[in-house]
Amino acid sequence: MPTPLMKSFMKRLIFFFLMSPIIILAQDKFTISGTISDKQSNETLIGVTIIFPELQTGTVTNEYGFYSITLPKGTYVLQISYLGYRTISETLVLSDNIQKNYQLEEAAETLDEVVITEDIEKLNIKKPQMSVNSLSIKTIKNMPVVLGEVDVIKSITLLPGVTNAGEGSSGFNVRGGAADQNLILLDEATIFNSSHLFGFFSVFNPDAIKDIKLYKGGIPAKYGGRVSSVLDIYQKEGNSSQFHMNGGIGLISSRLLAEGPIKKDKGSFLLGGRSSYAHLFLPLFDMDNVAYFYDLNTKLSYRLNNNNNIFLSGYFGRDVFNISDSFENTYGNTVVNFRWNHLFSDKLFSNLSLIYSDYYYGLKLNFVQFDWESGIRNFNLKYDLKHYISNNFKLDYGLNSIYYKFNPGEINPTTEESGINPTKLIDKYALENAIYIDAEHKLSPKLSVSYGARLSVFHRLGQGELNLYENDNPVTYNEATQVYENAEPIGVVNYNRSDVIQTFSQIEPRLSMAFQLNDNSSIKASYNRMSQYLHLLSNTSSPTPLDIWTPSGKYIKPQLLDQVAIGYFKTFKNNAYSLEVESYYKIIDNRIDYIDGANLIANDAVEQIILNGEARAYGLEMLLRKNEGKFNGWLAYTLSKSEQKTPGRTASETGINNSEWYNSSFDKTHDISLTGSYEFNKKWSLNSNFIFQTGQSTTFPNGQYEYNGIIIPSYESRNSSRLPSYHRLDIAVNYNPKPNSTKNFKGEWVFGIYNVYNRKNAASISFRENRNSGTNEAVRLAIFGIVPSISYNFKF
Repeated sequence: MPTPLMKSFMKRLIFFFLMSPIIILAQDKFTISGTISDKQSNETLIGVTIIFPELQTGTVTNEYGFYSITLPKGTYVLQISYLGYRTISETLVLSDNIQKNYQLEEAAETLDEVVITEDIEKLNIKKPQMSVNSLSIKTIKNMPVVLGEVDVIKSITLLPGVTNAGEGSSGFNVRGGAADQNLILLDEATIFNSSHLFGFFSVFNPDAIKDIKLYKGGIPAKYGGRVSSVLDIYQKEGNSSQFHMNGGIGLISSRLLAEGPIKKDKGSFLLGGRSSYAHLFLPLFDMDNVAYFYDLNTKLSYRLNNNNNIFLSGYFGRDVFNISDSFENTYGNTVVNFRWNHLFSDKLFSNLSLIYSDYYYGLKLNFVQFDWESGIRNFNLKYDLKHYISNNFKLDYGLNSIYYKFNPGEINPTTEESGINPTKLIDKYALENAIYIDAEHKLSPKLSVSYGARLSVFHRLGQGELNLYENDNPVTYNEATQVYENAEPIGVVNYNRSDVIQTFSQIEPRLSMAFQLNDNSSIKASYNRMSQYLHLLSNTSSPTPLDIWTPSGKYIKPQLLDQVAIGYFKTFKNNAYSLEVESYYKIIDNRIDYIDGANLIANDAVEQIILNGEARAYGLEMLLRKNEGKFNGWLAYTLSKSEQKTPGRTASETGINNSEWYNSSFDKTHDISLTGSYEFNKKWSLNSNFIFQTGQSTTFPNGQYEYNGIIIPSYESRNSSRLPSYHRLDIAVNYNPKPNSTKNFKGEWVFGIYNVYNRKNAASISFRENRNSGTNEAVRLAIFGIVPSISYNFKF
């Protein structure tokens, strides 16, 4: 049943929705709407700019290539522009509502064809959206990467405010947040683990990707469930005009993608796969270990008529590790999404999505003869509507409902001789519902605002057994030893699946605004509150496949974020350069921490090792771009601080780190990224990255003592030391042997060097006793030195 809070919110939403159109009913205005697509493939294009220079106004296409704009009656020049495509310019007589689709041609490979126009940049300056970064697939494919494997996740870490935990680590951190605080979406489906081979590669096949956006702040109300960022990725729809294939062959992996029409100009398919094969060469070195990944991207698209389109997309990926047939580890994501686009009118666009997402983790230990399985599964219903009420007022609103099943772990013996008894940790269930509304409102020629709210309600559903504790406190404090300990349960309670153990609800307001100082600059500000009801249990700085997701409930509270940001945005030198400077501050309540000696694996009572604390992060980001010319790229710099505190619950408790703030594991004071691309001619181009980051926070021993003949180390305050600074230079050379060829088959060679000057960056520093001298010593672990690569990309 809806809560009183939800009923009140819905009434106000409906009232606002019904009253808003009245403003424009009496005005003599007309609407032009339609879709914009690639002329060669019929692939719809996201973020195409449609402008009317005389009115200094315009709009952009949504995630499905749809646009709508309402203007006064008259005759205007219409311009449609998109980076890498020829600009369309035509005179339009607007005396009635018009539905018109456009197709854009790719620009010839000359630099003057892909210049970002002045009017487009002016439109971006006016929009209230901030703290959002977009990267084109072309840009990502040109970036030099380790072993020549194009990587979406590593590419976004070159943007300001985004870092990772180092080489060989999975996930990424945004504005001082943890990796589990990022919502990662592939065609609207949640991806719970974004990495292959423990972080060496991402799960996203670049050939199948159409659009990438990273929201770091000012996050629209349609997104929820995470408190740090949203990485929104859409797959290509497939070529509905003609059959094409493209792919690449590298040193350790290859990829192949096929796309073509199901019914010409109406339906299309896309099928892409990748696999690594370096393990096939290990027997040559007398090694019987195995480490490889594979994944599959699929999509079917069909246009029923001008008002209805359907899509069926999917992703399946697996990583496999096998050590001497005694240890086998398999993990990966599976997602399926059915979507229906419906156009109610030239002003009202809707999308209905039915989504299934599953993350699986399996472990076989043959030497002890048992299997381990765990994972998280969800079913998601989303219904989103975009209402183009007027040129100055647009609404986004909708709802979604997610049902979760958490499998913390199950152990089964593999042989009759195994000494392991079958064990099943208690499954957990939850239901997360939300409704939202967002308005984009142009208040004056210089001031635009975006405002809205999201109402989220989370139900922790019944499970077989739930521990009860004295005073509802699963963690006790031993004042004699000043140590937190597991509380002993005083009983258990059994629930039916339909029972609700705990309910949380939050209203999450969103507000952003832009004030235009002049044609080339503006000031923007934003505030957003977000809640996160899922927690990743991990005591490492980088997520691992063995980490377990758990829901909020009776003993674990949801995380709550409040973030404010302010920024200055400017274009200059006839828009050849752009500058973005942002400052942010955010605080997170109920950030989980762990008692010393916490055991996270196969723990059926994780509430006994968790303490609730708080986190905060603040910083300054700068992004300077060069947008045109033979040389282009960007310089990104971030100055930031990320801290965490877990105070004692009473005056007698010490808390974690004596209840004082300490650096989070992903705190990096300075982060500099320099990315550049230089085109010598049509055959040769050079791409390079330089990265410098402050070393990762860590805790070192500061002494030792002997107890009953055992040497026990003592440690300094939590995360009070750092690893050495991280820096490296990467370069890649692209060679297109026949750039002017008219043949269908085209090929390109990519020669790369990762870590040019062979910097041995520390992934960790451990301490041990030297067997020869008996003295203690520090040992640095470095993942990569210099790594050359070569790959061949082709399409036909």
